Amino acid sequence: MGKKVKKEVEPPPKDVFDPLLIESKTAATVVLMLSSPEEEVLAKACDALYKFASKDDVKKLLRELDVTNSLISRLAPEEDVVIHEFATLCLAHMAVEHTTKVHIFEQGGLEPLIRLLGSPDPDVQKNSVECIYLLVQDFQSCAAVRGLNVIPPLLELLKSEYPVIQLLALKTLEVISKDTETRITLGENKGLECLLKILETNEFSDLHVEALAVLGNCLEDVHALQLLQQTGGLKKLLSFVEVSTVTDIQKNTAKAIAKAAYDSEIRKILNEEEVEKSLINLLKIDNDGVKVAASQAISAMCENSATKRAFGLQGIPQLVQLLNSDSEEVKEAAVTALANLTTASPGNASAVAEAEGIQPLVNTLNAQRDQAIANAATTLTNLATQELFRVTIQGCSVMRALAEPLRSTNSQVQSKAAFAVAAFGCDADARTELRNAGGLQPLVELLHSKNAEVRRNACLAVTVCASDEVTAVELCRLGALDILEEINLSIGRRNKFSEAALENLYDNNLSQKYSQRGYLSSSNIITDGFYDCGQIKPGVKFLSLEELSMQELTDRRAIIFINAKPREDVLAVEEKAQDSSYEQTPLSPALSRKSSREKTRRGKGKKEEEKMKEVTEIMSKVQDLENSHWLPPPDFILLDYINDASKAVLPLTTTREQVVALAQFVANKMGGSIERDKLHDFNWELHISEIEFELKRNIVPIGKVKKGTFYHRALLFKVIADRIGIGCSLVRGEYNRAWNEVELVDDSPQGIAGLLLPPQEYIVDLMFEPGFLMKQGSAEADQYKHI
Repeated sequence: MGKKVKKEVEPPPKDVFDPLLIESKTAATVVLMLSSPEEEVLAKACDALYKFASKDDVKKLLRELDVTNSLISRLAPEEDVVIHEFATLCLAHMAVEHTTKVHIFEQGGLEPLIRLLGSPDPDVQKNSVECIYLLVQDFQSCAAVRGLNVIPPLLELLKSEYPVIQLLALKTLEVISKDTETRITLGENKGLECLLKILETNEFSDLHVEALAVLGNCLEDVHALQLLQQTGGLKKLLSFVEVSTVTDIQKNTAKAIAKAAYDSEIRKILNEEEVEKSLINLLKIDNDGVKVAASQAISAMCENSATKRAFGLQGIPQLVQLLNSDSEEVKEAAVTALANLTTASPGNASAVAEAEGIQPLVNTLNAQRDQAIANAATTLTNLATQELFRVTIQGCSVMRALAEPLRSTNSQVQSKAAFAVAAFGCDADARTELRNAGGLQPLVELLHSKNAEVRRNACLAVTVCASDEVTAVELCRLGALDILEEINLSIGRRNKFSEAALENLYDNNLSQKYSQRGYLSSSNIITDGFYDCGQIKPGVKFLSLEELSMQELTDRRAIIFINAKPREDVLAVEEKAQDSSYEQTPLSPALSRKSSREKTRRGKGKKEEEKMKEVTEIMSKVQDLENSHWLPPPDFILLDYINDASKAVLPLTTTREQVVALAQFVANKMGGSIERDKLHDFNWELHISEIEFELKRNIVPIGKVKKGTFYHRALLFKVIADRIGIGCSLVRGEYNRAWNEVELVDDSPQGIAGLLLPPQEYIVDLMFEPGFLMKQGSAEADQYKHI
C-alpha cells in the first residue's frame, strides 16, 4: 500500500553531512519526516502525503496515523509558505470525509486555517478557504467559526483576482450565513454592500448565483432585510433578478423569498418593496423551475392581506394558465398558490372565475400529485362560498370528479375532497351526481379514518348529503348509520359533525329511524315511501321496502307503508312504464291509458268498497308491470282520508279541537272505539292476515287497514297530521303499542287574563275514548301506554 517517496537534501554547510538521498515506501516514515526542522524535508513530506491523500484507499491509513495533528501543527505562522501550501492542500483533500472533519475540528484546526485566509500566497488562501468550506458543513465547525471572526477575511477574499477563491469564499458564506448571528455580523461588516456590488458587476457574472444564495439567506433576517431596504439594496436585488437571463438566479431568488416570507415582519417589508410585481413577472419566464419557485413564493406571501390583493388582478390569470401546464410540478405549485390566494378572499375567488379557472380546477382534481388534488379541492371550495360560482362549478361535474379523490390513500386529499363534497352537496342534483358516480361508498369508508380531520370532514359531508331521502337511504345501506352510532359512543372520536350526521341520516330516513329508535318528532314529517316494519333488533340489517317486497308471504308482522300519491302521478308512472322500461311487457286493456283514466274518473263517484276493489286491481296490475324494479302501489284510500280530514279538521279554530276531531276521524276509519275489557275480542290480526293473503305480500298499504290497533292508528294519525299541519310525534311502545304526543297550550287560569302559559304535552287516545287527551305523566297516560 505504501508509495516510494524520494527525498534529496540540499548540500549542508561544511560542518554537517553531505547530501543524503532518503527513500521510503511507507506513509508512516513520511509522517515522521513532518517533524523535521528542515523546510525542504517538510515540503517534500507534505507533497508526498498530498499525493498519498489523493488516493482513497490511503485516507483511512492517514487517519489511523493521526496525520491531521501533524499537519495542523505545520500551519503555525513561523512555517514557510510552501509548508502552508502543502499542509492546507493535504487537509483540504482529507476534509472531504466526515471523520477527518471531526478530527480537524477537535485538534483545533479551524483557527489556524482562518488565519491563513490572510496569507499573501493565493494557493494557501485557496486551500485554506476550501478546507474551511468543507469543515463548516459539519454543525460543530459551523457554530464555532462564528466566534473566530471569519467574516472579515472571507469578505476580503471576495476582492481576490482569482475566481476560484471568490467562489469558495461565497460558498462558505452561503453555508455560515444560515445562522442569525452570522448574518448580523455580515451586515455590520458591510458584507451586504459587497455582495450587491458583485451583482452589479457584469464581469463577475459567474459569481452571481452564489452571491444571490448568500443574500437569499439574509432575506430571512429582519435586521439584514431592513438594512438592505434602507440602503436601497432590496430594490436593486429585485430589479436585478427581473432583468437577469440566468434562470438559476431567478429560481433561487424566488426560493429565498418563499423561505423568508414565513415571517410576518419580512412579508411586510417585501410587500412594501412590491415584491409581488417581481414574482408575477417570474411567472412569465419560460422555465418550469422558475415558475414553480415563483408560485411557491406567492403561496408564502399570501399570508399578507395586502399581498393577496396585489396578486389578485394580475397574478391570478397567470396562475390559472399554469394549471394547463404539462408539468405536474408546475400545476401543483400554481394550484397551491390559488388555494392560498382564494382563502377568505371573495375578490380573488371572483378573479379566478373571471380568468376562466373553474374548468381547469375541476380537471386538476384528476392530477397525478396528491398536493395538487388537495389544493384544487380547496380552491373550488373557496369559490363555492359564492352561490353563482358554486352553481357554475356544479355544472362542470365537480361531484363526479371528486369521487376518485375520495378513494385516495392520502389523508390530506381525503380531507379536502370530503370538505368539497360538503360544500357542493347542498344541491340535490350534485348529490345525485355523486351517488351515480359511486362517491358515497368511499365517503362512508372515510368515516372509519383514524385521522381526526378526515373523519370530521367526512361526517360533515354525510350531514350535507343526507339532506334528501334517496341519498340518506343509500348512505344507510352502505353502513354509515352503524359507523356513526359507533363513533358517537366513543369520547375520543365523537365530534359535533358526527352527531349531526347521525341525526340527519335518521331525519331523512324516517322508516329506519322509527324502526331503530321507535320515535318520530313533530319535525319528522312522514312522506310517501315511509314504512313501518316494526322494531328491528340490534345487529339485524334494515331492509329496504323493495327488498322486503321480494320476500315470500309469511305469518310475521305486516309491514305498513304510506303512499298517498295523487292519481295523476300514478298514471304518469304507468305511462312511463309503458313507454320506456316496460315497453316489451304486454298490457291488458284494463291498464291502457284510456281505461286507466276512465277508471279514475268513475272511481270518484263510487262507494268505498268499490274504490278498494279498484285500488286492489290497479295495485295488482302495476306489480305485474314492475317485474325488474318494484315500486310501492298507490294508496288512493289514504289520499281520500287526507283530503276528507283536511276538510273536516282544518276549519276548526283551535289546535285542541283539531286534534280531537282528527283522533275521532282516525278511530272511525280503523274500527271505531273499543271497550277496554273487550280489547282482546278486537280481531285486528285476522283482518291484517286476510289483507296480506289478498295482496300475496307482507306489505300492506295503510288505507287497506279497516281494523287497526294502537300502532296502526297512531301511524295514520301522524301521517294525516303531518299533511294538514298539526304538529305531533309518534312513539313506539311494547306489545303493539304506539301513541301520539301533542303540545297544547292550556287556557289561562281565571283572573289572570293575557297570561301566556307554556305548552303542555298530551297523549292522544285513539282506541278507547277517541279524542280524549291525557297529560303526559298522568295515570291515564301511563295506563294507555302499558295496559
